Amino acid sequence: MDLLRVDDRLTDEERLVRDTARRFTAERIAPHVADWFEAGTFPARELAPELGSLGFLGMHLSGYGCPGAGAVAYGVACRELEAADSGLRSFVSVQGSLAMSAIHKFGSEEQKQEWLPRMAAGEALGCFGLTEPDHGSDPANMRTHAKREGSDWVLNGSKMWITNGSVADVAVVWARTDDGIRGFLVPRGTRGFSARDIHKKLSLRASVTSELSLSDVRVPPSAMLPEVRGLRGPLSCLSEARYGIVWGAIGAGRACYEAAVEYAGSREQFGRPIAAFQLTQRKLAEMEIALGQAGLVALHVGRLKEAGEVTPQQVSFGKLANVRAALDVARSARTVLGANGVTLEYPVIRHMTNLESVLTYEGTEEIHTLVLGEAITGVSAYR
Repeated sequence: MDLLRVDDRLTDEERLVRDTARRFTAERIAPHVADWFEAGTFPARELAPELGSLGFLGMHLSGYGCPGAGAVAYGVACRELEAADSGLRSFVSVQGSLAMSAIHKFGSEEQKQEWLPRMAAGEALGCFGLTEPDHGSDPANMRTHAKREGSDWVLNGSKMWITNGSVADVAVVWARTDDGIRGFLVPRGTRGFSARDIHKKLSLRASVTSELSLSDVRVPPSAMLPEVRGLRGPLSCLSEARYGIVWGAIGAGRACYEAAVEYAGSREQFGRPIAAFQLTQRKLAEMEIALGQAGLVALHVGRLKEAGEVTPQQVSFGKLANVRAALDVARSARTVLGANGVTLEYPVIRHMTNLESVLTYEGTEEIHTLVLGEAITGVSAYR
């Protein structure tokens, strides 16, 4: 299926990454993920060293034990991981594109040496504390703040919807200071710092999602990320994570599409497989078109990124278009499977509900629409 043969444009290295990720997910994730989803659990500590040994944690970063892979190779890995489950790709994205990326870009040499090699190996986990209970799309008005007391910094506030929060060994926490927004590294176990898991989710259930609380959390001056001030820091990390979603969403959509094609060929009604009916073929053809177009967008944005030419607006284009396409494919695939489409015996409903979260995080559908609107008109609609 891939009538446009987009993968023929991958290099040998990129195909190796693809095949490695597919084998890993087939052996370690596919047999268990429906059970994890149903139970609302994710074995982050168990999987992290395996993902690290395969080079998937911080794979697009260089040095400090990171592989330094190209943007397309990283994107292909995200696609294959999300074909298993969005929670798996989210775990890898938060570790590499958010927490590790922030330290790699803006940390001191001491911070890099302390954290990056262990995080790349999966021996230490990270999370990224930006979103707050009252400020998701508007981080400039965050309430979490840090004040100087002597030579130390004291942090107070809370962060919400933080992937990996309760399992992280270090949290990258963004806070308002008298000198602008700054990033701080808060290790697990620091007095006054706690993480509480969010339960009763109906989406991204195979993922650790937490609320972070900071009550008079005291950290030394060496905890601050020295090389960035203002929203440029966290937003540049978010752009890295959004790029992974441009690819990852295709994997989720492809898994739904493949399930629909297989089911249509075996399910008989009125004396023949439902694949023989025109309405079913139309649904499958539209899924193929949507995923083919999404694949071309991802590959193009990836090559631009490798050339150092990609813009945040192009990443927003890809995130908005590809997640929307994957969600449409999932919903259509669910109708092909009929009542069976709502059971966890098939991957469709799991991917469909996960994609509802993917549509929202790393910038909502509305925010990315307005990013494109500003690029087109030159007028900002949200400032």
